[in-house]
Amino acid sequence: MSASILSQWREHLQTARRRSPHTVRAYVATAQRLTERLALDDWQGVAALSTRDLRGQLAARRADGLGNASAARELSALKAFVTYAREQVGADPGTAPRLRGPRIKKGIPRPVTPDEATNLVEAVAESGGEDWIGLRDAAVMLLMYGAGMRIAEALSLKASDLPLGQTLVVTGKGRKQRVVPLLPIVREAVARYAEACPHLLTGDSALFRGTKGGPLSQGMVQKAMARARKALGLPDTATPHALRHSFATHLLGSGADLRSLQELLGHASLGSTQIYTQVDAAKMLEAYRSAHPREKD
Repeated sequence: MSASILSQWREHLQTARRRSPHTVRAYVATAQRLTERLALDDWQGVAALSTRDLRGQLAARRADGLGNASAARELSALKAFVTYAREQVGADPGTAPRLRGPRIKKGIPRPVTPDEATNLVEAVAESGGEDWIGLRDAAVMLLMYGAGMRIAEALSLKASDLPLGQTLVVTGKGRKQRVVPLLPIVREAVARYAEACPHLLTGDSALFRGTKGGPLSQGMVQKAMARARKALGLPDTATPHALRHSFATHLLGSGADLRSLQELLGHASLGSTQIYTQVDAAKMLEAYRSAHPREKD
């Protein structure tokens, strides 16, 4: 019976909540650990869980070495699961257990400089082995740095999106759509890859392909970035996602307003975008300390 409620939970997350595949996997895994530990096999049992039960589940996970950030995500998944269970049995979802998660210190993104971004794209293009693979990886990187796309958004593009125009409709988290402008250098990079790609790019098939013709995975992009990062002597923080951070930071430093940046990045709340003001302020302070004569005394 437990498998049945987990299947229903997965279906709810995929269809009704439209969660990403990664989130679905994480939420279902969390629910499975809970139901197995407490031997729950129906919605009534899950709906009856108390704050003490959830605290005990988190304590058990903490004993496994779960950190603060992971514990906060786990708690969010547990509360969503119990709330859904209460809806299934006709109970008031608002009376679901209330439990505060651990405090998470929000880290400031570590963007790369414009020169580093350019060098990374060039290094990726040169380290692909086959020419078309280098062109492919460079095109993906430029979509993140030149258009602020998430890696999953870039890899979700279809062959039918070709040829790219001056703007592109991107479907981000929560199936939320936004329009992003595409610079000529980004469009040209994608066009060069598409022309060189040995696999047939038609219809709703994936635009970016692996060596055997299947959809390109995030892991392959991350490996390409790691090789380029190592070759250039850059820190481990120079990840594919850092290119998106760089897109945001450089735009903000050039005078873009937060609301426009929020739209370009596809953030649901302005609070998620405001972290880039901290990045810009940190860079200004660093420049001040390195240039001000009193700082050198």
